[in-house]
Amino acid sequence: MQGPASQTWDVQADVVVVGFGAAGACAALEAAAAGCDVVVLDRFAGGGATALSGGVIYAGGGTSHQLAAGVRDSPEAMFSYLSLEIGDAVSPAMLREFCQGSPDMLAWLEGHGVPFEGSLCPDKTSYPTNRHYLYYSGSELSARGLAPPAPRGHRVRGRGTSGSLLFARLAQAVGRTDTRVLPQTTAHRLIIATGEGATGEGATGDGVAGVECRTLRGGPTWARAAHGVLHRWSAKPYLYTPKLGRVLHRPVAWLERRYGRPLRIGARRGVILAAGGFVANRQMMREHAPAYRGGLPLGTPGDDGSGIRLGVQAGGATAFLDRVSVWRFLSPPPALLSGVLADRAGRRVADESRYGAAIGEAIVAGHGGQAWLLADRDTVARARRELRRSTLWFQRLQAAYLLTAGRVSAPTVAEVAARAGIDPAGLAATLAAYNAAAATGQPDPAGKPAELVRVQDRPPFSLIDCSVRPRLAYPAPMLTLGGLVVAEETGQVRRPDGTAVPGLYAAGRSAAGLCSRSYVSGLSLADCVFSGRRAGRHAAAAMPVASADGSGPAADQRR
Repeated sequence: MQGPASQTWDVQADVVVVGFGAAGACAALEAAAAGCDVVVLDRFAGGGATALSGGVIYAGGGTSHQLAAGVRDSPEAMFSYLSLEIGDAVSPAMLREFCQGSPDMLAWLEGHGVPFEGSLCPDKTSYPTNRHYLYYSGSELSARGLAPPAPRGHRVRGRGTSGSLLFARLAQAVGRTDTRVLPQTTAHRLIIATGEGATGEGATGDGVAGVECRTLRGGPTWARAAHGVLHRWSAKPYLYTPKLGRVLHRPVAWLERRYGRPLRIGARRGVILAAGGFVANRQMMREHAPAYRGGLPLGTPGDDGSGIRLGVQAGGATAFLDRVSVWRFLSPPPALLSGVLADRAGRRVADESRYGAAIGEAIVAGHGGQAWLLADRDTVARARRELRRSTLWFQRLQAAYLLTAGRVSAPTVAEVAARAGIDPAGLAATLAAYNAAAATGQPDPAGKPAELVRVQDRPPFSLIDCSVRPRLAYPAPMLTLGGLVVAEETGQVRRPDGTAVPGLYAAGRSAAGLCSRSYVSGLSLADCVFSGRRAGRHAAAAMPVASADGSGPAADQRR
C-alpha cells in the first residue's frame, strides 16, 4: 500500500473524465476552458448512447430558435411545466436555474458547432421529419391548463436521427482543446487517497486520487483494430435484437481481457463519472426494475452501470434506480392520437396525446404492460394518408406494421374486442364515454386536448396492439433514469449521510438528475449538457484532493 506522495502514475491530469458521450464531452470542454489538463477515458471510441439518440435537446424560456419560429415562451412557463414532470428529482432552485439558463445553454452548444434550426413541426409527433427541427417533445399541450405550452424539443439539424451529429460536433470541439482522449480504455477501480495510502473498493478516505484502468493502447495493432470493428458490428444489432448483439459482442470483451494492459491515471483535482446508465446490465435491471424486462435497451454495451458501480464502491449513494423510461409512441401518423387506448379490461389507459414515456409508464405500471388503441375506419384511413409525409423511415416501418399486422378489425366493437381478447363490455363503456364527451364538446375524460378528440363511430373498428413486449417491428425502447446522488451546486457524488466524496463527480445518466423521475424527449441530453458542464467547472476549480504528484519516469506522461 503506497502513500499518496509515492503514487506512480502512467498518466496524470488535473481532471479525469470517465465516459465520452454528451456529458463527458461537456465536462471536458468546461474543465479545459478553465485551463485544466484533462484526460477522457472511453471503453470504445466515444459517442455512447448520445450517438444513438435522436439528438434532441430540451430547451426553452425564449431560445433564439423559438423566437425565430414565432414561439412565445418564458423561463417561468418552462419551470411550471417541468415541475409537473420532474417532481422531487431535483430541487425547485436547481430546476429554476436550468430553465433560466436554457437559452444560454443552447447558445453554448452552438458556439461549439452544434447546429439547430427553428423550423416548427405542425404535428404532434414522437420525432420530427427532416423538414422540422423544433417540436412539442413532451406533454406540454396536455398540461396547458397548468402551464402555458410551448414547443421545446430542439432537434440537432441533421438528416436522420441527429445524435451522431451532436456527438461528432462535441468531439470535434474537445479535439480543438488540449484534452487527451484515450479510447479503448476501461475504468475498473477508483484509487482512494488517504492519510495512510491509496486503498481499493469501499475506501472512505480523503478523496479520489485516480483511476485504475485496462487499455488496449500499446497492445497488438490487430487486436485494437478488431476491437473497434467488432464493436461497431455488434452495436446496431444490440440496439434492435439485444440477444444477437450480446453474442456478437463477446469477442470484444474477450479482446479486452486478453490484450488489455493495466493503466493508472492520476487526477489532481477530480474524477468525473459520465459512463451512462445501466440499461445493458441485465442483473441490475432485474434487481432494480424487473417490470421493464419487455422493453428494448436503448444504449450500447457500455451502458452497463460501471460508472454507477465505481461511485458506489467509493462510498457514493444512489437514487431512482427503479425509474426506467419505456416509450410507447402512438404518433406518427398523428391521426392515431384521436383513437382510444384501452387495456385488457377495456379501461382507458391515458390521454393518448401524452409523451410516449408517460404512456409507456401507464401501460407498464397500471395495466400489466398490455394496451390496444381503438380506431374507427376514418381514423385508420387518415393515418394511412399521413404515413409518408409525417414519418422518417424507421417510423414509417413501425406505423405500417401497426396499420397492418399489428391490428385486428371487425364490424362491431364487441366483435373486435373478442378478436383481441379484450372485455367487450368494458371497451364499449369506455368508448361510449369518450364519444359522448366528443360529440357534446365536453372535456375528454382522460384530459386529451380538444383538437385531438374525434368521435370513433364509423365501422369497421380496429384494435392496434400497443402492448409493451419484445417485437422487432414495434419495439419499446427504454433507458434507465437513476444514478449516483450528487450535490446540486457542484455535481460532487454524495455519500448516504449527505457528505461529499472528495474528488469525485458524476454527470449524465451515471447520476440522478433532471429526468430521473419522468422523461420527455430531449430532457436526458439537456441534463447531460447541464450536469456535465457543472461537474467540469467545479472539478476544475477544486483544490487537489491529495498530494498526487507521482514519481518515476511515467508521471505526467502525455499520451
